[in-house]
Amino acid sequence: MVVGDFPIETDTIVIGAGPGGYVAAIRAAQLGQKVTIVEKGELGGVCLNVGCIPSKALLHVSHVFQEAQHSDNLGIIAKDVELKFDKVQDFKKSVVNKLTGGVEGLLKGNKVEIVKGEAYFHDSNSLRVMDEKSAQTYNFKNAIIATGSRPIEIPNFKFGERVIDSTGALNLQEAPKKLVVVGGGYIGSELGTAFANFGTEVTILEGAKDILGGFEKQMTQPVKKKMKEKGIEIVTEAMAKSAEETADGVKVTYEAKGEEKSIEADYVLVTVGRRPNTDEMGLEELGLKFADRGLLEVDDQSRTSIKNIFAIGDIVPGLPLAHKASYEGKVAAEAISGEKSAVDYIGMPAVCFTEPELATVGYNEAQAKEEGLDYKASKFPYAANGRALSLDDTTGFVKLLTLKEDGTLIGAQVVGTGASDIIAELGLAIESGMNAEDIALTVHAHPTLGEMSMEAAEKAIGLPIHTM
Repeated sequence: MVVGDFPIETDTIVIGAGPGGYVAAIRAAQLGQKVTIVEKGELGGVCLNVGCIPSKALLHVSHVFQEAQHSDNLGIIAKDVELKFDKVQDFKKSVVNKLTGGVEGLLKGNKVEIVKGEAYFHDSNSLRVMDEKSAQTYNFKNAIIATGSRPIEIPNFKFGERVIDSTGALNLQEAPKKLVVVGGGYIGSELGTAFANFGTEVTILEGAKDILGGFEKQMTQPVKKKMKEKGIEIVTEAMAKSAEETADGVKVTYEAKGEEKSIEADYVLVTVGRRPNTDEMGLEELGLKFADRGLLEVDDQSRTSIKNIFAIGDIVPGLPLAHKASYEGKVAAEAISGEKSAVDYIGMPAVCFTEPELATVGYNEAQAKEEGLDYKASKFPYAANGRALSLDDTTGFVKLLTLKEDGTLIGAQVVGTGASDIIAELGLAIESGMNAEDIALTVHAHPTLGEMSMEAAEKAIGLPIHTM
């Protein structure tokens, strides 16, 4: 122990102040615990600083830029639309600063002690927080590990000036002329779309047979069609082999259909997944049990193999979603406080902010078939919705999966503008055990996109009004 390093006592210590950690800290404090939160970077974690929030700000600006240039059919003729990328970055930073500042205010308002530095576990009831100047020991009754994840770096694609991760892409000071994206998941597809909107020539290299593998093919078809219209080239079953920096860009070599090819670009964005931040904290020495890929094993209360240590978010099994981390953080904090909370992922939505947006919750058709469920799929198209028509955006559908026996809603998929908002009602319906008739009998305001949930439910019970 460092001389003068007298241990500080706390009830619960949270490692990581991202959407999982800060939410867990606040909930624990609300339930009467003395809470300390440790963060080595910026409050808000990846999501608020270099992930969910700045990427959506960038996407929004890219949509506005596109609409400014292509709204002739609405009677809006704009000439010489100019893109000032430094101003785009200023807007993005202003959004991030407001939210991260808000997180700090919420933590302080709930009397959570904020400590900057890196945590290293000494045993199951103590750890040391270190920064460049000092080290401080903390004794705790319970700990919640919420350290998130980092981008995976693949062989021959070492991150640098021209080979960038999502953080690097979000901080570019200009829209590149050419961009190669390695990985066609949600991050690569979203950022690829954003830069294509800004006028960048985008090529996506995906190792699997299709992009956006987490979504049904009938959902991703409209996205791929839209990408093609934007000039995005999608190369599937492509193995990225190397990236070689040139005088003013980067040369990417890949193999597809047994043939080696190369493409030159200003930058190559690598988005092939994320690695859990479970190393360099002393977790192995504690004897915690690990699952696959460096993830920690947890029970249905987010408790690890050591009963007073909990883990949430990207470092435990499941999709790396910010809202999943927040949900698990609340459950962990409540479990520590003696409540009978437990995770239940059936109502956990997943959203991709492509064009059109994709959203899913509960079972999809493949999963329902795999489980042997006797279900019915009922779909209502955006093209028959008055609000979608008035928005001049009619691509997509709302699909409900209901049990044939009693009409209980077990899953929903939405493709189209506003899908990320529509899915919330359907998640609530699944969480509440509602059936199609419950949704059909709920009066929805007109004209709204939300009406499509009611329309699809009416179709599920065999009484559709606005579709045959």
